[in-house]
Amino acid sequence: MKILIADDDPQLVRALRITLAAHGYDVVAAPDGAAAVALAAKEHPDIVMLDLGMPRLDGVGVIHALRGWTTAPIIVVSGRTGSGDKVDALDAGADDYVTKPFQIDELLARLRALSRRAGEASGTPVVNFADVSVDLATKSVTKAGARVHLTPTEWRMLEFLARNPGTLVTRQTLLKEIWSSEQVSDSGYLRLYMSQLRKKLEPDPAHPAHLLTEQGMGYRLVV
Repeated sequence: MKILIADDDPQLVRALRITLAAHGYDVVAAPDGAAAVALAAKEHPDIVMLDLGMPRLDGVGVIHALRGWTTAPIIVVSGRTGSGDKVDALDAGADDYVTKPFQIDELLARLRALSRRAGEASGTPVVNFADVSVDLATKSVTKAGARVHLTPTEWRMLEFLARNPGTLVTRQTLLKEIWSSEQVSDSGYLRLYMSQLRKKLEPDPAHPAHLLTEQGMGYRLVV
């Protein structure tokens, strides 16, 4: 999942880049509004996170420019707390608005919600790898044309990876997404369910080519 951050505060951008990368996001950044529009056209981010008070082109101007050609979710992260600023941003096409200073857990939760929304709205609800087809709309999986039975937990793990193909998803992110709890920290659960998924879906479970472990970090689905 690629995120474009547009903000003229280099310290905030640096902190967000480190934090979001640790949670499996691919981050690109722009220091002003004009650069943000150009970078969005080049990188086609899945989510855009932007400030309102930027040089060259303000945040509302960026939103108007982006909405001319993309439906990617836009979240405004701004120090402006007035209702007028929020209304202007949302009317321009923003999907969410967070005021500075913010709690990183809240921001991550909002990004997860936008990620799910973006995945549900995407025009390609079927993810294919090897002879496996994962239909995100019908929540079904087939291998070589035959239906594969997954437990609810196996499905939730595969679904989150399939909604973020090619992206490193950290163990902590998966634990939170699957069990919806800050208290679950035993990644042994993940190893168990990943092993089961590989047995059911990989051509050679002992040498996985698609459901990969990134040692010490998390997992990645290569399609």
